[in-house]
Amino acid sequence: MPLYEHVFLARQDVTSQQVEAMVDQYKAVIEQNGGKVEKTEMWGVKSLAYRIKKNRKAHFTMFNLDAPAPAVAEMERQMRINEDILRFMTIRVEELETEPSVMMQKRDRDERKDRERRERDGGGYESEGEEA
Repeated sequence: MPLYEHVFLARQDVTSQQVEAMVDQYKAVIEQNGGKVEKTEMWGVKSLAYRIKKNRKAHFTMFNLDAPAPAVAEMERQMRINEDILRFMTIRVEELETEPSVMMQKRDRDERKDRERRERDGGGYESEGEEA
């Protein structure tokens, strides 16, 4: 079966639980039509480069799909109907990435930097408090 990477953007004012419900719904569509979702990554709420339907931010989610074209077409059809989906894009790929995507690697790197900064700053405050 062909392999795809699919990213969709949901409105910023929907909750994380609603986004998870959408993920489950679209996974079910793919599975009912003979495909499977190899990996799902929720990238979180990110700023958009420009406003889309009056939204400045959106929930980003990525699927790695191993599915026939009609399954992907049905999922896209249902996304077009859903008012909470701002945009989506499906790209056919030669092979699926098994490691975390670049977006997830960036988030991990940013969290690690924040943690290191807090530890460094926190350590400085503790030593000042001990001296006083």
